[in-house]
Amino acid sequence: MTFGAELQGWYLQHKRDLPWRETRDAYKIWLSEIILQQTRVEQGLPYYLRFVERFETVVDFANAEEDDILHLWQGLGYYSRGRNMHKAARIVRDEYNGIFPVDYKTLLKLPGIGEYTAAAISSFANNEAQAVLDGNVFRVLSRYYGIDTAINSTEGKKTFTAIAQENLDQDHPALYNQAIMDFGAIHCKPKQPLCITCMFNTSCYAVLQGEVDRLPVKLKGKASKERYFNYFIVKDEAQILMSKRGEGDVWQNLYEFPLIESDRTLTIPEILIDEQFVRYFGDKAEIKLLQKQTKHILSHQNIYATFFEVRLKGGLNQKKSNWDYVFLKDLDKLAKHKLIFTFLERSNF
Repeated sequence: MTFGAELQGWYLQHKRDLPWRETRDAYKIWLSEIILQQTRVEQGLPYYLRFVERFETVVDFANAEEDDILHLWQGLGYYSRGRNMHKAARIVRDEYNGIFPVDYKTLLKLPGIGEYTAAAISSFANNEAQAVLDGNVFRVLSRYYGIDTAINSTEGKKTFTAIAQENLDQDHPALYNQAIMDFGAIHCKPKQPLCITCMFNTSCYAVLQGEVDRLPVKLKGKASKERYFNYFIVKDEAQILMSKRGEGDVWQNLYEFPLIESDRTLTIPEILIDEQFVRYFGDKAEIKLLQKQTKHILSHQNIYATFFEVRLKGGLNQKKSNWDYVFLKDLDKLAKHKLIFTFLERSNF
């Protein structure tokens, strides 16, 4: 039995019961694939169900406001995914008569859709013979064939693409793609893979050579940038001061509390005499620590966030253009990034 046939046999016995596998609707498959990027299935599933319930078609999705999309996306992280989805949906509405494309080359033209996502949608919705290549597939192929070329190198991409396409079942590409991804996710796992019970344990290079933990190989990325965010919670009776992030940085167009970014952790006495703090809040303001510094990891950035309550003496000294008071009862309607969303969940607002 071939490698691909054994995978498909395993899948038919062990596949996960997931709602997007019960449809060939390219829109719903697209939703699931984008949501599951950088996201575990158990975390992404509730979001998928909420999006499908709220926006039954891609036209419904396109007609929504970006703030509505980002609000529904809240807590998932990587918000550029949500923004790109909205752009893609509007292109489908305006240029494809609201019919989501299913062919690989056309899908690649849509924002936020790369080679993996295009292969997934085209194979699952249209049974197009395009092999998927995600983290799970890289791991399975690397271990089984003993490929130690870095998966995130140019050479590695070419090598794995060729092998993935060579193994693809041309008659049943959707079944094969689902099989190898599920096998990598729940059997050939990154840590503690189930090698003892694996049907490939007499033919897998990594098992036979004792290199399961070494493969796949990945080049190390650049060192992460360290950033320090000092957030200030300012209330005025039934209102709270909020700030909308601008373009060109993380979390663009999402809401948060006013902040001052520093080059290191600041103490309360240091904040009180900080030039920016005094400019906006005055030299009579009082502050109180609400949450100790927490670390939030982004791609290539580590955010160290500390939350303070600010008590003003006579109102704001100066207000930034992107700061506005909102009623506490309306706070939940704003699309906020995960740092703020998590803080509010743990606080008594």
